[in-house]
Amino acid sequence: MIHQPPNHELRLVVVIPCYFEPDIISTLQSLADCAAPWNQVEVIVVINQSESDSEEVDIQNRKSQADIARWNATSELRVFTIHQILPTRQAGVGLARKIGMDEAVRRFNLIGSDGVIACLDADCTCQSNYLQAIQGHFRSNPKTPGCAIYFEHPLPEPAPGTPAPPIASYELHLRYYTHALGYSGLPCAFQTVGSAMAVRSSAYEKQGGMNKRKAGEDFYFLQKIIKLGGFTRLNTTTVYPSGRTSHRVPFGTGKAMAQYGKNKNVSFCSYDPRTFVDLKQLVSQLPGLYDDSSGIDRAWNTFSRALTAFLGKAAFKEKMEEIKAKTSSRETFDKRFFQWCDGFFAFKFANYARHSHYPGIAITDAASWLLRNACKIEPAGEDVIALLMQYRELDRRSDE
Repeated sequence: MIHQPPNHELRLVVVIPCYFEPDIISTLQSLADCAAPWNQVEVIVVINQSESDSEEVDIQNRKSQADIARWNATSELRVFTIHQILPTRQAGVGLARKIGMDEAVRRFNLIGSDGVIACLDADCTCQSNYLQAIQGHFRSNPKTPGCAIYFEHPLPEPAPGTPAPPIASYELHLRYYTHALGYSGLPCAFQTVGSAMAVRSSAYEKQGGMNKRKAGEDFYFLQKIIKLGGFTRLNTTTVYPSGRTSHRVPFGTGKAMAQYGKNKNVSFCSYDPRTFVDLKQLVSQLPGLYDDSSGIDRAWNTFSRALTAFLGKAAFKEKMEEIKAKTSSRETFDKRFFQWCDGFFAFKFANYARHSHYPGIAITDAASWLLRNACKIEPAGEDVIALLMQYRELDRRSDE
């Protein structure tokens, strides 16, 4: 708990989990170098470790705390640190994020403000308009519960004749997957990157706050916020996350980089586009599913083998009848349908289809297919970097 009282003009808190981070000052300096925000901003750095972590981790964390204290003495940015030793079973980025975000809510409640909580990581930097852009976005979108913030991983210059850096392929995969969800017609087509998201304090409380997952906490958390409706994209600023390897988390960017680094001569694979064609077919059947009792059977006959195997006819029929029984209009039917057919549903189906029906394909092939068939854009060849630049440009132009 932070004992200093919050300023009554506090409207934005940036929460940063910090575990064994030697360069946290670079992240804080990036925030300090931002153009001055319109209202008060605080930064909460949650320095965390587990009870079973090594002495090396403890030494670095204590050094980080001392470094922040020295840096804070000469900075106008209001930065607080919370140093937590966490139970081994629960220790991880989810719990660290939760500690910081819960504290941000407590501070907003002290002054009766429905402020904004932004999440950053301790190995990120940001564009100089980051703080202003977040505040401006929530002012311009008073009903949005949260937003996904545009990001770009810094790309090292590859040596001539060498493959693109692994992080380029991984970022292309992230962008391809999100655009593919949009192609399917699912309303959950947003990036879910923990270092590039922001939520209203009231939405955070309404949806039960952050979870304690050791990885993927951002994905599961944002699925709850997206379901509130009105979720948005903030594309007028940029977060620059690190693309480094990590062995602390069971999946995510760090884990993907660690695994891909072991197989540098193997193409990075992503989901076959047929996965999203199947999801698109499911979504396209919504009118018939609502209109009459025979619509379920007609829809079922249009589904692929992968989709029918995943759904199971009896379970699917039961779910559709349950949704229809609880709705009185097409609008509420669709809303309940997408509460069920959400980002988690799509992720489970994509992984099921990949292992059972549609083996993974090279990310360049998948990304090129989607550009041609969904975006009506000719792909820039088979080069990872060129394709990534096309997807970045698409995302920059996306409506907020």
